[in-house]
Amino acid sequence: MARLEGIPSARSGLGAKIVFFFTRRNLAKISGSAPERMLEPLELYAYSPGLLKAYGRIEQATAAATSVDSRYAALATIKTATLVTCEYCIDLGSQIFRRLGLSDDELLALPTYRTSPLFDDVDRVVMDYAVGMTRTPADVSDELFARLAERFTPTQLTELTHMIALENMRGRFGIGLGVGAAGFSEGMVCAVPVRPD
Repeated sequence: MARLEGIPSARSGLGAKIVFFFTRRNLAKISGSAPERMLEPLELYAYSPGLLKAYGRIEQATAAATSVDSRYAALATIKTATLVTCEYCIDLGSQIFRRLGLSDDELLALPTYRTSPLFDDVDRVVMDYAVGMTRTPADVSDELFARLAERFTPTQLTELTHMIALENMRGRFGIGLGVGAAGFSEGMVCAVPVRPD
């Protein structure tokens, strides 16, 4: 249960109702489930309609950014979620990860991605980038970025960087307000939260 009671659709303004409707539909589509608490983060954003509207727009723009292969986008965001330790993000991200065709074994191997045979060199550099960006303070070396630039275009690098930064924002917002898992992965394997080393 979050630290604040969110504003549900029934008590929200028209703008929030529209955001809630489209978000519910989109989350159900990408996750294959519609748990009761799926909109909890947005119900908290509803206290500030301007932020809710802006957040909705950034999520729409992110969904339209498709230059990064879905595997790398999923690895970057779920690795970030496990480092931030956001329960909601890990719950939703694990379900999306699975629906993209990635395995439960890969989810469980995220803490040991550097040595796991389930991940290749590109997977590893993407997750190294997520780890570097998620550290406090962030730590992305020129050498790491050069390894990324060998494999990704400037457009892909921009989108990948945005996805990791956005997942950090989502997770830190959720942790700050005490948002827990919503039940997207109920009864299934979830990625394991870890602290950056």
